[in-house]
Amino acid sequence: MRSYPKKIVIAATWMVASTVAQAAMAGVPQEPAPSTPPPAESSQTPAPSDRAVDPSEPDFTLIGLPTTLRLPKFASAFRVTHRFTRSLGEGNFGDLLADGFGTDGGAQIGLEYRFGILGGTQLGVHRTSDKTIQFFGQQQLVRQREGLPLGIDFIASIEGLDNFQEIYSPAVGAVVSTKLGRYGALYVEPVWVGNTNSFDLVAGEDNDTFLLGLGGRVRIRPSLYIVAEGAPRFGYDRGIAHASFGVEMRAGGHSFQINFSNGFGTTMAQLARGGFDWDNWYLGFNISRKFF
Repeated sequence: MRSYPKKIVIAATWMVASTVAQAAMAGVPQEPAPSTPPPAESSQTPAPSDRAVDPSEPDFTLIGLPTTLRLPKFASAFRVTHRFTRSLGEGNFGDLLADGFGTDGGAQIGLEYRFGILGGTQLGVHRTSDKTIQFFGQQQLVRQREGLPLGIDFIASIEGLDNFQEIYSPAVGAVVSTKLGRYGALYVEPVWVGNTNSFDLVAGEDNDTFLLGLGGRVRIRPSLYIVAEGAPRFGYDRGIAHASFGVEMRAGGHSFQINFSNGFGTTMAQLARGGFDWDNWYLGFNISRKFF
């Protein structure tokens, strides 16, 4: 019998044993190798950019009352308010038509500038043509997003007559908003306003006002809105509560609004003093421009 070298026999034996072992293992189900788990997704939706257009809240005010729209850091905005002083109910329709629907008379005009010093923090100044100057600030406390149905801002202001030289009226309060998807927003605004009596003081008479601003903006077309607001009051109460409504068009960073109000108020103390009466309404408009 032919003999083979010992090394060849060992190598052949190893090859046979390895083949048999592999064949046996092929019939045994193998457990899958553990895989690395995917990274956990964040449970919170990222906050939208402050610079993006918000179709439900396109401006920093309704008509006279503030909203919770954020002003980006180092961005600014400018607003013109204009209230014609000729009542639409004065005389007959022919008189109104002859006066250009009230535009031939005088007007109370306001100029406003606001600046974002931080995200959610804004400061501004508003001056009206009756020489009232108002300085104001606004700080966002809660931002509405998924899981949070309300937005809440803290507001504070102080204004003075005769170019901020007399009868100073401070104000502090909150703006609470809820957005209606992409179709607008509703607002409730409890505000305390001090020293609202700009006439001769009477002993024992209330001189401060607590107003409850109520309002909303409803989007009826992609860039067209219906706006309304009112401000029931407690405390010093001369005349009737402020009320206003209007229609607004947005075009890029511009907003143009035509409104009708029972007074001329555009500052917080002017709104707290209320309107004139329910029989006289005044044509007006607001124009705003965002610089961001």
